[in-house]
Amino acid sequence: MDLDMTESLAPKSDQLDAIDLVAGPRTFTIENVSKHNTEQPFNFHLAGFPRVWRPGKSMRRVIAKAWGTKAAAYIGQSVTLFCDPTVQFGNEAVGGTRISHMTGIDGPLKVPLLIKKGRSAVFTVQPLATPAPRRDFLAEAQLAGGDVDSLRALYTAAQQAGASTEELEGIRAMATPNEAPAS
Repeated sequence: MDLDMTESLAPKSDQLDAIDLVAGPRTFTIENVSKHNTEQPFNFHLAGFPRVWRPGKSMRRVIAKAWGTKAAAYIGQSVTLFCDPTVQFGNEAVGGTRISHMTGIDGPLKVPLLIKKGRSAVFTVQPLATPAPRRDFLAEAQLAGGDVDSLRALYTAAQQAGASTEELEGIRAMATPNEAPAS
């Protein structure tokens, strides 16, 4: 019998922890921000991730410097998070979650942060490229209103962009509405 340990490795925490990033950095899009408690005041809800991220005060300062202090501005923005093993709690290096890249900044963002009581350092975050929005080829095909030349050009553009077979077949069907579908 081959047992899989995956489920036993899942954290019992209700939040993203630095340990979740030990394998490497991960990029997340912020879906929502909600209140939590006085110690960890904000829940950042991440698209495609089942738990919230609760950034510490230093990372909240970075976020405020990049995007302002109003949480509504964070929705739709993306961050790349990593595990920084040098993060200290008291005198002990326990590791923590840090931001390496963010959308919505034009160049490197430098923010002075308190590292240890009485000691600060400049923390730098790099810009994260925003992916180009994906074209909705089927919606564009419907807007073409049966114009075969427009649909042919759209079909070619969709092919070059790596559109799915479903999208390509949908465009083809709109360009040839009287023909029976090929089997």
